[in-house]
Amino acid sequence: LDAMYDGGWHLLGLDEDLGGFGAPDSLRWAVSEMFIGADPATFLFASGSLMARVIVAEGTPEQMEKWAIPMIERRWGGTMVLTEADAGSDVGAGTSKAVHLEGDAYHLEGVKRFITSGENDYYENIIHLVLARREGGEDGTKGLSMFIVPKFHVNEDGTLGDRNGIHASNIEHKMGIKGSTTCELTMGMDEPCVGYLVGNSHQGIRQMFKVIEDARMMIGVKSAGTLSTGYLNALDYAKERVQSADLAKAMDKSAPRVQIIRHPDVRRMLMLQKSYAEGLRALWMYTAATLDYKVLHSDDDHWDKVNDLLLPMVKGYSSEKAYELLAQSLQVFGGSGFTQDYPIEQYIRDAKIDTLYEGTTAIQALDLFFRKIARDQGQTLMRFTERMMEYVKGGSDDFATERHALGQALEQLQNHIGVLVGHAMQSMQKPTEIYKTGLHTNALLESLSEITIAWLLLEHGEVAHTALTDATGDDVGFYEGKVASAKFFVNDALPKVAVRTAAAQAEDGWLMEMPDDAF
Repeated sequence: LDAMYDGGWHLLGLDEDLGGFGAPDSLRWAVSEMFIGADPATFLFASGSLMARVIVAEGTPEQMEKWAIPMIERRWGGTMVLTEADAGSDVGAGTSKAVHLEGDAYHLEGVKRFITSGENDYYENIIHLVLARREGGEDGTKGLSMFIVPKFHVNEDGTLGDRNGIHASNIEHKMGIKGSTTCELTMGMDEPCVGYLVGNSHQGIRQMFKVIEDARMMIGVKSAGTLSTGYLNALDYAKERVQSADLAKAMDKSAPRVQIIRHPDVRRMLMLQKSYAEGLRALWMYTAATLDYKVLHSDDDHWDKVNDLLLPMVKGYSSEKAYELLAQSLQVFGGSGFTQDYPIEQYIRDAKIDTLYEGTTAIQALDLFFRKIARDQGQTLMRFTERMMEYVKGGSDDFATERHALGQALEQLQNHIGVLVGHAMQSMQKPTEIYKTGLHTNALLESLSEITIAWLLLEHGEVAHTALTDATGDDVGFYEGKVASAKFFVNDALPKVAVRTAAAQAEDGWLMEMPDDAF
């Protein structure tokens, strides 16, 4: 953490008028993967500048001076505080309350859980951004407001005052990311817990989504970085580990033993990891670029909508595939991978949380279909996939087979969406028809993600294939690897699109009619 802060890396994406470097999001996230891939738990502590950006955007000038600026200049910590024991994915069910004191000051009461970096002794102060319900606030997310709740009060001269009434009442014992303190925070139990209203009342969930969306992006970057790190470890091991003869010489008892990278199944596992790791990276990198395009084309909301469309894929699909394929990283190590002599078992434990926090994969899939596709009447998706169809029709002959497969997958995707929309429409007369949609939104998330990644990898493959003409040295292997990743991914992923579509078309809802006792 000292090295990260001393190097100024936490300032990379901050505006220059806040003391930052004003780097575009694509650069910010590219640098972030290096940190997250090396040690995600450490990166999770360094969230103060992100929370400061929210206060600057949503708070008053006085709040910016008192809270946001010190968070940046004095390197204070920051957290997002939403979840409660009975309000996980259903954030609107939260019961934490805020009682007005004076001005923008409130007394907060309640217990929050699963708060990343909720307590530590690294920072001199921690600023919690808390969602709570003002007295009289309506039920659900519309009644939630955001409050700045400092660990220590701050005096008028900027010095730290007394401890505020927010305390860690438990530290979770977790499967992974054990270096990150995941806390239960209790507010206002035995002493006043003072928080300061950010902006207007009942805007909390909208304000917090600035943090949530950044966190979901971070999860996609973390997933790609962790899978990539696992793959590179497995690759090194496969090049060094000598075991058994070449399969083509298996009957020759005198045949020399070979490195396991020469065995067909090991090569298959390595290529799975390589192509998907590069694909997940391509997905988040393109998504980060849409944030830059959004700034460059502020008069057109298209890129904002494309970013909204891509974010569930970055978070939901990336986290699922990284966790799944890290098992292949471990498999390359054989029994040695199951020990703590190698880091793969930790990568697997660290990766699982990515499918859970900031909205589970099922939540991402529902959001993708209902909010990003159906509510938009498919307009953004249509414009987005038009670029893919342009490639299908105009790419080079070197990828003709793969382009044809991409075109077929796009047709199947439209069929899949049509089926889900049909069930949703029918649910207006028969509400239980919506179950048929809900049973296949995860599959839609997978298909759209894999089609998007296939397109991006093929575009990369085209560039790499052209560059091979003049490539020398290590560049040859690099470009050949890009071509191989594109072709392998298309052949592995795209055939599954038709299978998922067929399953959605055949859905009759029987699973929802099955008695609970039958499970």
